[in-house]
Amino acid sequence: MSYVVIKRENPKPKKVRRFWNLTLWLIGVNVLIFLIWAILQYIYGDLALYWIALQPSAILQGQNIWTIITSMFMHANVFHLFANMASLTFLGGFIEKIIGSKRFILIYFLSGLIASLFFVGLSFIFNENLAIPAVGASGAIFGIAGLAAILVPKMKVYILFIPIAMPMWFATIFLLLIMWLASGLFGLSIGNFAHLGGFLTGIVYGAYIRVKYKRSAKMISAYFSRY
Repeated sequence: MSYVVIKRENPKPKKVRRFWNLTLWLIGVNVLIFLIWAILQYIYGDLALYWIALQPSAILQGQNIWTIITSMFMHANVFHLFANMASLTFLGGFIEKIIGSKRFILIYFLSGLIASLFFVGLSFIFNENLAIPAVGASGAIFGIAGLAAILVPKMKVYILFIPIAMPMWFATIFLLLIMWLASGLFGLSIGNFAHLGGFLTGIVYGAYIRVKYKRSAKMISAYFSRY
């Protein structure tokens, strides 16, 4: 069951019954593509990675442009897949119920696309990660997180293994900084540029919703600030 709250200035929820929401479809697609990629990698080795993963050096040469999209549905390993799909389950399902499936899928793909472009553009500007292939739905998910940080900034959430509830706006920024710090200190291969691009996209879209649907957005923010 999905509740489309932001529909017009009248904040009365409209109930839409469906067996599967788009969040679950996205999770299913991500899992399916991961399994297909695992089979292709077994058969073709690293060549499969070249055709699916986002590699800035290839994009800048006009090659494999489609990987701007395909990389959004591919993950490096089972843990990477699980972490992203767990985040998408809780955060994506929540946001989809608030803004509706159409707006949800729009911001998901838009965030993922801009995250890929950020990764390529900033890798070129700072001359980093040019030859490193990037994969994962993290950019799109950070877009959803950025949107949540604007729509429900005071809602309390838990992140990682920290047993302290944080406001949504602080938790998303904190997580971005922690991942950036971890990649710098421990040399982890984390797509921080992509995360930043997705996050900023979500913030901009969230600001648009708050301006266009002032009454509904204010009601949503006030309601979830209690939790």
